Amino acid sequence: MNNKFYTVCGITEIDGRILLVRHTYGAAKDRILLPGGFVKENELPTVAAEREILEETGVRTRARSLMSVQFKPEQWCAVFIMDYVSGTPKSDGYENSEVLLLSAEEAVGRGDITNLSRELLAAYRDKNYSALKKSGYVPKSSSADNYVIFGI
Repeated sequence: MNNKFYTVCGITEIDGRILLVRHTYGAAKDRILLPGGFVKENELPTVAAEREILEETGVRTRARSLMSVQFKPEQWCAVFIMDYVSGTPKSDGYENSEVLLLSAEEAVGRGDITNLSRELLAAYRDKNYSALKKSGYVPKSSSADNYVIFGI
């Protein structure tokens, strides 16, 4: 079950270029944006970001840090900086029609990028953000597959 109220996306850099997708539906139809999507019930946001990026682009990633959290009364979106692990970028042919690798500068200058992705990539390009790094701490009452903390 997906939860439309909790979403994630990630900035993945591959050889100095950012992984982006061209969306096929909704308000972002035909625009480029950072890959991401809904958090499933009982799924950690980091796992959701890694899963969504893999599903949409064929690229395996790992969440490194939390860059931003967008809050609206009806929804939140966690934005992660991802480490590239493996895979060749390709469109899923469903949620997106194209996968692009662009420099942050190129992406920010495009007219077909979503406003949020433009703001996030401008901050990333300018190193004008304070990311919370993922900690290795896991309490004894939990395990690494159901617990994550950033910032300590």
